Amino acid sequence: MFGFDPVVLLIVLLSAISAAAICYGILYSRIETQKKADSRVNRVKQAETDRVKVKAARDRVQEMSKRRKSVQDSLKDLEKRQSENTKQKQSLKARLGQAGLSLTPSRFYLISVLFGLFMMFILFIVGAPLLVILGLPFAAMFGLPRWIVSFLIKRRQNKFLNEFPNALDVITRSLRSGLPLNDSVRLVATEAREPVKTEFRRVVEAQQVGLSMPDACARMLNHMPLQEVNFFSIVITVQAQAGGNLSEALGNLSRVLRDRKKMKAKVQALSMEAKASAVIIGALPFIVMTLVSLTSPQYMTVLFTDPRGHLILMCAGVWMSIGIFIMRNMINFEI
Repeated sequence: MFGFDPVVLLIVLLSAISAAAICYGILYSRIETQKKADSRVNRVKQAETDRVKVKAARDRVQEMSKRRKSVQDSLKDLEKRQSENTKQKQSLKARLGQAGLSLTPSRFYLISVLFGLFMMFILFIVGAPLLVILGLPFAAMFGLPRWIVSFLIKRRQNKFLNEFPNALDVITRSLRSGLPLNDSVRLVATEAREPVKTEFRRVVEAQQVGLSMPDACARMLNHMPLQEVNFFSIVITVQAQAGGNLSEALGNLSRVLRDRKKMKAKVQALSMEAKASAVIIGALPFIVMTLVSLTSPQYMTVLFTDPRGHLILMCAGVWMSIGIFIMRNMINFEI
């Protein structure tokens, strides 16, 4: 067994510590310099990473602003074209097309003239006064046929609104299943009910002659001038220019249209009492005049034979027209 002198061990230990201290003192400056260099390199790398992130964020913001500007320009263009279309008075040919009639304007005028002559012949046989023979056929010639056309347009638009959300649902489901938009529209044009079927067939035919889908959908407003069709045209145009999830947008549009329909039905139900009151008030003078004419004819004939009675009837008609116009505006609500 070898014995170790504690003094020798202590000297060795102190020598090692001293050597380490001397080495650390000599290498300290180099270590600190290396640390500072590594720190600067890390800061430069972090700055470059931050610069890349800032540039990417700036590019995303610029892209979003360009996209938003493109959407705004598209909406302004659509609004401008629609305002121009609304300012222009619709021709008789366009109104006949909106009513779903295959008549030409010349044939419509011919039918109106023949109807007026028929009314004149009937009044002449009955022995009506000359003023009635000349006035009533004129009103029947130019007023009644146009009122019938307006009635048919309104009825066709109501049928379109009832079926249009279902057509949008078909397009939405077709897009989600993988079909392109053109095939989805063509599916509606072949499977939907009238008049939606006819309007979407016009869109397909417009595409076949070279129009784009946004332009073809915008042309639908010429045959069906409704806000709902305007919404559909805007969605298609914005999606074509700015991109996005078209199936989700059309699904939201279908839900909005159904909510609008429910709101219209609710407003109509709430306003039925006021409409019934307006009809009763508007018809009451005519009912009273008819009953008095049946019970006391001499009492009412003065209004039709005396010039002062004619003035009274004219003033009464003007006041009745003003009252009916005011009541109509009070009970009609736009949704």
